[in-house]
Amino acid sequence: MSKSNVAETGLLRLIFQNANFANVGDATGLRGSSAAGSLYISLHTADPGEAGNQTSNEISYTGYARQALARNATNFPESGGTVNIGVNVDFPEMTGGAGGTITYWGIGTDASGTGTLLYSGEVDPDQVINDGVIPRIKGDPSGTPSTISEE
Repeated sequence: MSKSNVAETGLLRLIFQNANFANVGDATGLRGSSAAGSLYISLHTADPGEAGNQTSNEISYTGYARQALARNATNFPESGGTVNIGVNVDFPEMTGGAGGTITYWGIGTDASGTGTLLYSGEVDPDQVINDGVIPRIKGDPSGTPSTISEE
C-alpha cells in the first residue's frame, strides 16, 4: 500500500517547508510550526539505516559540524512528491582526525547528539575526507543526488 500523491506532497511540504497540510485532522489540517526552524544535514561513512539515528556511522573529524538548513522552499524545493536539497551544503574543512569516506548524507532534527534521523541518501560520488578537504553535498533541484520521496 502506498500514500496518494496529494498525501506525499502534503507530508513533504509540512516537514521540509513548514507548510500546512490541509484537510488532515480538523478543518485547518496539520499546521506548520509557529517558527519554521531548521533541519540538520549530516555526513556518514556508511548507511545509517532505518533503525539509525543522526550519529549512526556519522563521520568524525576536527572541525566537523552538522549544517543547518532552514525549512523553506528554496532549501528544500518540492515537485511531484519529491523534495531535493536545493542549495549546496558546505561543511567545515577537516583540520585533523581520522577522516574517512563519505558515502551517505542524513537529514535530522538536532544540531548535535543522537537526534532523530528523518531521511538519508547516498552520496554520489563518494567523497574521501582528509586534511584540507571541505566536504560538499551538492544541491540539485533536478533530483540527483539528493532526492527525498515518500514512495
